[in-house]
Amino acid sequence: MNVPELMKKAPVMKMSPDGGRPKPLGKSSGPIMVVFILIFAVASLYFFSQWGAAKTQIKRLQAELADVRQNPGKAAREETVSLLQRVGKLMVLPEGEEPTVATVNDPERLKAQPFFAKAKQGDKVLIYTNAKKAILYDPVANLIVEVAPVSFGQEGAAQ
Repeated sequence: MNVPELMKKAPVMKMSPDGGRPKPLGKSSGPIMVVFILIFAVASLYFFSQWGAAKTQIKRLQAELADVRQNPGKAAREETVSLLQRVGKLMVLPEGEEPTVATVNDPERLKAQPFFAKAKQGDKVLIYTNAKKAILYDPVANLIVEVAPVSFGQEGAAQ
């Protein structure tokens, strides 16, 4: 017998974990390999789909960012329209006038003024100059916190 014939007849061997004699590769390792391959395939498909979803979301956000950079007033206008719709469901707003919108950033500095006594950070102030009305709105709780008349300094000096 020559060497190639011996190699064909020799069983496939693996080392035993206890360091003893090598044992022949059994038939039970086939199903285990299939299970590992299936687990690997499922995990690969899952992560590939997640990668695709993330890539799509990144493209969408890049397009939105480009739109905001080209038209910065559009985002502010959309936010104002949304705010007016929410406040308009809670009370009747003055018509024919676009309010000035401000955000409360430091309520502690404003606490001395009675209008801002209950103000919290993030609250919105809608100021209607023609209607002479100010509205303090809490967007988190969706509540109107305060409504007050507005008086401007130059009008008081003229009277």
